[in-house]
Amino acid sequence: MRTIHLAAITLVALFLSTAAVHADGTWCANYKNGLTNCGFYSFAQCEAARWGNGGFCYRNPFAGNEVQRRSRYRR
Repeated sequence: MRTIHLAAITLVALFLSTAAVHADGTWCANYKNGLTNCGFYSFAQCEAARWGNGGFCYRNPFAGNEVQRRSRYRR
């Protein structure tokens, strides 16, 4: 019984610790073997990493780099 509770607590802690993990890079490389790496901050970095490995680069849909517009106040 104690083992079940310990296992449940461990799984919940593991789930909560990985829930907020996200890729910070702006570009992702999708390799031809099916793996993906979203740790690139420029298209050139992504292309250099995937060159020779096959695959393609694309913008990270989960990156938090939306363009923020300045609001101008008229007086």
